[in-house]
Amino acid sequence: VQLQASGGGLVQAGGSLRLSCTTSGSIHSINAMGWYRQAPGKQRELVAVVNSGGNINYADSVKGRFTISRDNAKNTVYLQMNILKPEDTAVYYCYAFVTNFRGSLDYWGKGTQVTVSS
Repeated sequence: VQLQASGGGLVQAGGSLRLSCTTSGSIHSINAMGWYRQAPGKQRELVAVVNSGGNINYADSVKGRFTISRDNAKNTVYLQMNILKPEDTAVYYCYAFVTNFRGSLDYWGKGTQVTVSS
């Protein structure tokens, strides 16, 4: 299973970015997809996750600014990030909880850098 993310970059505070991540490979079902992030010197933290039933969980710090969505036909998850703040600067990791012949496992993308300048 591979996760390919795109859409990171450099943006000024108040700006917007959209991340996307496509899961491919041996997939029976994708139970959840989402995004985590890790800033320098900090632990990896949840940003937003959406499960197969459409239930969404956001970090309190991004509620009202970020929107997660998924396209099940494309095995793709999106993260629309608006009103970006310097504290949003981090490496963003795509995540998928996938069921295949190996069982149900967590899979991670390589990460994409998001930098918000003040």
